[in-house]
Amino acid sequence: MDAARAHTVIDSPIGDLTLVTTDGALSGLYLTEHRHRPDPATFGPHTDRGFEQIREELDEYFTGGRTEFTMPLTLTGTEFQRSVWAALRAIDYGTTCTYTELATAIGRPTAIRAVAAANGRNPVSIVVPCHRVIGSDGTLTGYAGGLDRKRFLLDRESRSLHAPA
Repeated sequence: MDAARAHTVIDSPIGDLTLVTTDGALSGLYLTEHRHRPDPATFGPHTDRGFEQIREELDEYFTGGRTEFTMPLTLTGTEFQRSVWAALRAIDYGTTCTYTELATAIGRPTAIRAVAAANGRNPVSIVVPCHRVIGSDGTLTGYAGGLDRKRFLLDRESRSLHAPA
């Protein structure tokens, strides 16, 4: 039996976000001009129903009230990609790590380019925080939604961490 897929588009401070669910779990979050975006024909029908939790959690994230996401995820990829995406979820809110550190975290310290490629194929940007990975020299490099969006997300998290209680 085929999985039930659906999608919607919501507004955010970094532009429109296309949300995709598979059997009720978030399986895609794509930014405008997202590199490696699948064919929209695979997203299922457009609907506004079934996206309440992700909408609420994204709203809370963008206003600084949420540091991690709890909605169920369905991540489709190779075993290697899924291991990279799991390691991304372990990067603390408001912090960054390098591609080298990420490769080491999954036990593949020499697979830096493969880790970077898997990071770029992350199907649920923001929720699986690929924006928290930076170059080994501390520079912002590669982000499927563009470096301006990556900078915005990192700045948003930093401001939220350092805001008065």
